[in-house]
Amino acid sequence: MLLQHDPFRDLDRLTQQVFGTAARPSSMPLDAWRDGDEFVVELDLPGVDPDKLDIDVERNVLTIRAERLSHVPDAADAVATERSWGVFSRQLVLGDALDTDKVDADYTAGVLRLRIPIAERAKPRRISISSGDSASGQEKQKSISA
Repeated sequence: MLLQHDPFRDLDRLTQQVFGTAARPSSMPLDAWRDGDEFVVELDLPGVDPDKLDIDVERNVLTIRAERLSHVPDAADAVATERSWGVFSRQLVLGDALDTDKVDADYTAGVLRLRIPIAERAKPRRISISSGDSASGQEKQKSISA
């Protein structure tokens, strides 16, 4: 049978929810990687209604807010309550090389996937160089990589 109330376990669980642990990070664990010309971030948000998700960008800070409601009735005598619920928030500081005006968000099967394109100004490009040939008086152009 499950123990109904252990104040030390409740305190330990609250500490893990707020600060996370190596084995179980905070309430919004994420993976992030570069895939070609975009940066991809995936966050686990199981049980969150899409209407309870809010994503915004201010300068280079992307903020994700989510609310997961408890489905345990107030009058119920809970035996175990390990699933976290409430309002969660996470901020990501994005580099200047990302185009924050074109962030794409998709929420499927409890996973929020953000795709942030690499800004055009940060991509490698070729630069033309013109030089005057003093002997012939004609200009030559040469293309180099930047």
